Amino acid sequence: MSILIIEDNAQLAANLYDYLEACGHQLDAAPDGQSGLHLATSKDYDAIVLDWNLPRLDGLTVLRRLRGEAKKKVPVIMLTARDQLADKIDGFEAGLDDYLVKPVALPEIEVRLRSLVSRRRQSAAPEDALFVGDLRFNLATMEAYRGERRIPLSRTGRRLLELLMRESPNMVPRARLEREAWGDSPPGTDLLRSHMHVLRKAIQLDSEKALLHTVPGSGYRLHE
Repeated sequence: MSILIIEDNAQLAANLYDYLEACGHQLDAAPDGQSGLHLATSKDYDAIVLDWNLPRLDGLTVLRRLRGEAKKKVPVIMLTARDQLADKIDGFEAGLDDYLVKPVALPEIEVRLRSLVSRRRQSAAPEDALFVGDLRFNLATMEAYRGERRIPLSRTGRRLLELLMRESPNMVPRARLEREAWGDSPPGTDLLRSHMHVLRKAIQLDSEKALLHTVPGSGYRLHE
């Protein structure tokens, strides 16, 4: 997931950044509301962790502008020391997706982020995109992205990736992948293995988490 942290407490922001990065996520951070709003409106994130009491612009103002002027539907978790019911109501009425009162264990924040993003992706996937982890396949443009990185794919590569993503996390047999790529006349040579090698190299750089897995003697599966 690509996540933006808007938090003015440098120690907390660093702890969040380090923990979420170790979980395999891509992070940006902003120390105040104005710079956070700029990042949130100029880039596409899977989720945002937002403090309330921020310099320059408070978190509630950031949220209202994000939902109103910018029309951004990105999931937002408010992470704040404000624990009054009235504050929570104001937050949810402004468009919050979740509200956490400090202090909160880092694993809980990560789990809640995953849950919010998963629900958002499931509701969007039938209409315009497929998702596996931070891998996204746009069904309208037939383009694939890993986070913000666009993945170059051949026509055959796109067919194979779409099938693997639709079936994820299940294993797709070799025969079905061959039919998807070449119809009822699959090549006599082991061309599928070559295409899968190229696809694997394209969707997962050395620094990225492995998503495409070989099931020896059976096929392949794509899962986080």
